[in-house]
Amino acid sequence: MQATLIIQIVVSLILIVLVTLQSKDSSLGAGFSSATQSGFHTKRGPEKIIYLATIIFSIVFLVLSFLNIAIWK
Repeated sequence: MQATLIIQIVVSLILIVLVTLQSKDSSLGAGFSSATQSGFHTKRGPEKIIYLATIIFSIVFLVLSFLNIAIWK
């Protein structure tokens, strides 16, 4: 029971880091840049890996949340 809570805390900390890394490029100055005028671009390299890791860790976090609810009920 305690292991799932500890794993969920670790996953939540990893999610915080991943989301922070994603939002690093979307600062206020990026809105005025002419390079990304349309607002859309293809994710490549590390940006794509961080994006996919965020999706995977958020799914793991969701599953752990439901698992903890079922265990503690």
